[in-house]
Amino acid sequence: MTKLDILVLAAHPDDAELGCAGTIAAHVAKGLKVGIVDLTRGEMGTRGTPETRIQEAEEAAKILGLSARENLGFEDIYFKDDTKHQHELIKIIRKYQPEIVLANAVTDRHPDHGKGASLATHACFMSGLRKLETSLEEQPQDPWRPKFVYHYIQNNYIQPDFIVDVSEFWEIKIASIMAFKSQFYDPCSQEPSSFISSPEFLPFIESRARELGHRILTKYGEGFTVERFIGVSNLFDLK
Repeated sequence: MTKLDILVLAAHPDDAELGCAGTIAAHVAKGLKVGIVDLTRGEMGTRGTPETRIQEAEEAAKILGLSARENLGFEDIYFKDDTKHQHELIKIIRKYQPEIVLANAVTDRHPDHGKGASLATHACFMSGLRKLETSLEEQPQDPWRPKFVYHYIQNNYIQPDFIVDVSEFWEIKIASIMAFKSQFYDPCSQEPSSFISSPEFLPFIESRARELGHRILTKYGEGFTVERFIGVSNLFDLK
């Protein structure tokens, strides 16, 4: 079992890369162990196939230097924040025992993102309940509750509670996104157009990052929202 410092939960392969790959790369560079668990294979997406998306996710994992990546195979579009899916995600949280969980945006254009956020919130809390028993590979699991759950911002603008400077890791973020080459703009592609395959989409991602970076006087930033207040004991910890 690989204990992770940070576990990133994503409704679809490429959600994590688009939303917080710079933050992932920044913490991997600090020597921390970071992993991604994709909830679905993105099989309802306009372009590509589930098999292609899995291969692309593996390539992105190498680019980001992840310590773990797996896919839970929940049904794209149709998964729910219910007992069945909560229990499967609790097994993952207890497996990796992360200190921090990064999860989908609390609300967004794609309904799976909000569902993924809600599912993550509930599973992280429930994972700490001692009377909720789970097992993995026939071995009972210990309860585990992450210290913090933060939500990355995706398509829709949400006022961030804090912004991470990812300027040094922007090229890694873009490389990880482009690992999902079936999904994004390619003038030679014969696949149907989609919302994220338009030539304007990736410039939008950069513009958002530039805007957030500007707010903290850096070149690029990624924004997050919190579920509860963040406390500090030293005012100089604030930047």
